[in-house]
Amino acid sequence: MTNPNLTHLYFLLDRSGSMQSIRDDTEGGFDAFIAEQRSQPGDCRVTLAQFDDQYEEVYQDVPVADVPLLSLSPRGSTALLDSIGRLLGEAGTRLAALPEHERPGVVIVGIMTDGHENSSHELTHAQVKALIERQTSEYAWQFLYMGADQDAIEVGSSIGVAAANSMTYGRGRVAAAMAATSRNIGLTRSAVAAGASAKDAAVHLAFDDEQRRAATE
Repeated sequence: MTNPNLTHLYFLLDRSGSMQSIRDDTEGGFDAFIAEQRSQPGDCRVTLAQFDDQYEEVYQDVPVADVPLLSLSPRGSTALLDSIGRLLGEAGTRLAALPEHERPGVVIVGIMTDGHENSSHELTHAQVKALIERQTSEYAWQFLYMGADQDAIEVGSSIGVAAANSMTYGRGRVAAAMAATSRNIGLTRSAVAAGASAKDAAVHLAFDDEQRRAATE
């Protein structure tokens, strides 16, 4: 049995050149998100990866209390699909190597980008969608997709993320998008801590209409 008191958050963050205009807001929003997660019940570990046309794992399996402040250095283009595949592959391999009782009861993958895919060479939308749907259906991993200045529901759906868990945000509304994400993840973790299964608790990850308005207006 997996550990119901352990949550692992995987965050894939766009650092392509177009992020320069919202770098400070993204750093502040992410740091506030981590600060709020420190106050939630249960154990939580965080893995952060950044991508442009290159993929970089910034840190892995770090207790949320020890997560450093975010430092974002925008550059390059947007290899979104290849980066998602890399993150999921490496996360799956590491978790599979653990004894079952050390595996997290809750796995949440957050994807945040301000641009469309334009430089992947290894994976297609269909392949990434199959990967995400497999992790969701077979292992109850949960996925969030946040896209700036785009139809995030359409893009999220193209890679297998549920419409309810995808949200468009404006370039000046990063803090609102991160606040909504943090609130929903916190509710999910609290539900699991209270005895709900990861699958049942995942209903709390859905973005509501008020959150969507705050992230765009």
